[in-house]
Amino acid sequence: MASGPLFHAVFRSARDVRASQTEHNSSTREGCIPQVTGKTGYDRSAHSRAEGTPLMFLEALGSAILGLALAWAAAHRLPHRLPVRRLVLPTGAAGGLFGAFLTHTALGAVGFLPVMLGAAAVAAASISLLLRPAGRLHRHHSATV
Repeated sequence: MASGPLFHAVFRSARDVRASQTEHNSSTREGCIPQVTGKTGYDRSAHSRAEGTPLMFLEALGSAILGLALAWAAAHRLPHRLPVRRLVLPTGAAGGLFGAFLTHTALGAVGFLPVMLGAAAVAAASISLLLRPAGRLHRHHSATV
């Protein structure tokens, strides 16, 4: 049987946890789990809808429209370097939505403008991936070949 210092430390910590649980259970109200008391995410009676929903909806809608506008502008200005418009427009909208999601996740609820800037950056990057080269590469032949 192991009787080293690690064994005693683990055994002692398990015994302390059991003692604190017994102590904690006796001091709480009967039938109430201490981790769930108070205002938590499980308390549905306080608010019927999530806070911030209208702003998040506007961020999603605005980022999709912004990505669509960037895609339309790129398709209008560079039709010879982009594939069909049927592919470019959804790419811009999806890039805008993903950019808004990414910015909102990374920065939190910082406001409408930073989220739109992130959406525009990712939408532009997504559209730029569809660009074809401007023309053929002109290779200079040497006189010896």
